[in-house]
Amino acid sequence: MTALQYVLSIVIILLSIVITILVLMQESKQQGLSGAISGAAETFFGKNKGRTMEAKLAKYTKIAGTIFFVLSLVTALLVLFGV
Repeated sequence: MTALQYVLSIVIILLSIVITILVLMQESKQQGLSGAISGAAETFFGKNKGRTMEAKLAKYTKIAGTIFFVLSLVTALLVLFGV
């Protein structure tokens, strides 16, 4: 393996950890019975604040996933063609 392949492998490992953390930080879409009971108690500002944070986490997860896919593809091509 070349130095470039080692660097890409390390970046892929770090990116996979970041993706895992981003996914775990997101709220689940299913709130169950507790969400139905306490849903009316939330204020308008609390709901919007949560949605913007969720939107940012979703955006960062999509970006990290795309970068992970591209780097994995590049690394596989480098190994395949022996560069």
